[in-house]
Amino acid sequence: MNEGTHGIDLLLGKTNLGEILAVATSFEASARDFYTDLIPKVSKRIRYLVEELAAEEQDHHTLFRNLAERNDLAKQIQAEVQRTANDSRFSDCIHLPELGDEPDDQAVLQYAMGREHAAMLHYAELAETTPEGPIRDLFRYLASEETRHKLALEKLYYETIHRGGGV
Repeated sequence: MNEGTHGIDLLLGKTNLGEILAVATSFEASARDFYTDLIPKVSKRIRYLVEELAAEEQDHHTLFRNLAERNDLAKQIQAEVQRTANDSRFSDCIHLPELGDEPDDQAVLQYAMGREHAAMLHYAELAETTPEGPIRDLFRYLASEETRHKLALEKLYYETIHRGGGV
């Protein structure tokens, strides 16, 4: 629990943007590490995708870290906000599945689609509820990015799994 958030705030569903940024930073770091570890384990057919996902998650992680370190946003970062309806699902994505040493394409794609979906919903809701400014702009950008990623993953999933690409 962050210094500015108390037990009653958790019961009322309140937090601050600093906590939201910390969770989002952890979310992106866990995804980056997960995808990086998967690169040598996945089939060559989707390796390029896993490499791209690792790089994109690193970019998102860097965006959050840079924003959290900006002195001019210190007051906004401490602003109290309502937790999103997707907060717990988003936070749950920090916990990673064990896909083994030879994960099949379907399992990797399903996990990636679920993670992108959770991020898309979470960032979209934060973009609607966060006060105007750079933090809101970042949430809007990331909601759009995650939507684009999810659609690309769904297309690849269909092409790979349902069109005879098999697993």
